[in-house]
Amino acid sequence: MIDPSPTNLSVFGATVFVFVLLGIVSAVQAVMTTRTSQGAVAWAITLVTWPFFAVPAYWIFGRNKFQGYVNLRRDRTSDAIDNLDDVRRQLTPYTVDLGTRFGEARALEQLARMRFTRNNDTRLLVNGRATFDAIFAEIDAATTYILVQFFIIHDDSLGRQLKDRLIAQAKRGLSVYLLYDDIGSSGIPKAFVNELTAAGVHITGMRTTRGWRNRFQINFRNHRKIVIVDGRIAFVGGHNVGDEYIGMHPRLTPWRDTHLSISGPAVLATQLAFVEDWYWATESMPDVTWEPQPSMEHDRMVFVLPSGPADDYETCGLFFTHAINSADDRIWIATPYFVPDEGVITALQLAALRGVDVRVLIPGIPDKPWIKLAAMSYVNQVLQAGVKVYEYGDGFLHQKVVLVDEYASAIGTANFDNRSFRLNFEITVLTIDDDFTSEVEQMLLNDFAHSKEITPDDLAARRWWSVAGSQIARLFAPIL
Repeated sequence: MIDPSPTNLSVFGATVFVFVLLGIVSAVQAVMTTRTSQGAVAWAITLVTWPFFAVPAYWIFGRNKFQGYVNLRRDRTSDAIDNLDDVRRQLTPYTVDLGTRFGEARALEQLARMRFTRNNDTRLLVNGRATFDAIFAEIDAATTYILVQFFIIHDDSLGRQLKDRLIAQAKRGLSVYLLYDDIGSSGIPKAFVNELTAAGVHITGMRTTRGWRNRFQINFRNHRKIVIVDGRIAFVGGHNVGDEYIGMHPRLTPWRDTHLSISGPAVLATQLAFVEDWYWATESMPDVTWEPQPSMEHDRMVFVLPSGPADDYETCGLFFTHAINSADDRIWIATPYFVPDEGVITALQLAALRGVDVRVLIPGIPDKPWIKLAAMSYVNQVLQAGVKVYEYGDGFLHQKVVLVDEYASAIGTANFDNRSFRLNFEITVLTIDDDFTSEVEQMLLNDFAHSKEITPDDLAARRWWSVAGSQIARLFAPIL
């Protein structure tokens, strides 16, 4: 209870006035910047009516642009800008014009500020053991530098294996850089970091809250998983560094995930994404090379699409929409979190209605039950148009894979949800190659064989409380 003395009443009154003023100012900004009219109205009303609760919530959850990173990209004097221009020049001999294959491919190149390249090789890595065996082998074979970036790094058996390898290479004189997300890797002990630092490893969190203007930006995440060795080979995909990713989770085992290795000129586009993030976090440039190293084994066309809340457009969501609209015969999507926006839902519905084989594979066993609840409301929506939705039954499904027709496949870090579309830094690798697409097809066919199709009867048999829970969870879709 507030002490009714004049001093306390004055403090209370001043506090109320400040929050009301902040609520009004925030409401004006919400009206000017919020993506949808419904969201703008909801924020404006709440900020003016309940400023004590709404103002902190708005400054944490209401922003969809990482303004500090945006400003960095616009700084024409920054080293990161120079790198982008230099990489474009280096890759010119390897660029390829897809024309209207995969829709109007030039639109994607405009989003990424990067071209499709040839003379690449891609290798499919199914599940954790194959992925980390390949990553560790390349780290052990490194000769110049190693770049490592993960959303989650645990101090467990797998995390310590990575740490020991990085320390060993740093002691050999290699340049080793390790970047992690501060929220995703919040459990890393100081001793873990100190041991790496003492050995000469350059290590930092993403530091999304660096600078007073970015102080409340804890809702943004760097969800990328990238490993690059000597500018020669890169790894991208769904795995983080934790024992659960190699099948050691007590409830979610076996863990079903997919990664990808890339060699060729496209490695430099992947490296650029890491360098840009590193530059944001540290205001320094890692010591790397920018000379393309074309593959001698395959001539696959590869396109690297980094995306995130510093982009001019909602790059990740636009990529998924483009992929769906480009499909003539089929589009298969595997994702652990199916919480898309209305534009992407509409694209899925239209694809199914025009006769495309649209399949969505989601976990049967969720790691986050509230996200699965929200997902079921979208499942009901797309089933009516003829989209087929499957629940994976053999452990937890965490892969992020898209298959388009007979020639294109995308593997990366982006989930099929609003957070990946707008709030996370992600990276997706699109491979245009019939043989590689056939490999991805066989992998997904095996996944479908371990899955159960959700039918309208299944949805009709749900309990009322499950249906109500889905609709309530859906209200929080923009931040799930």
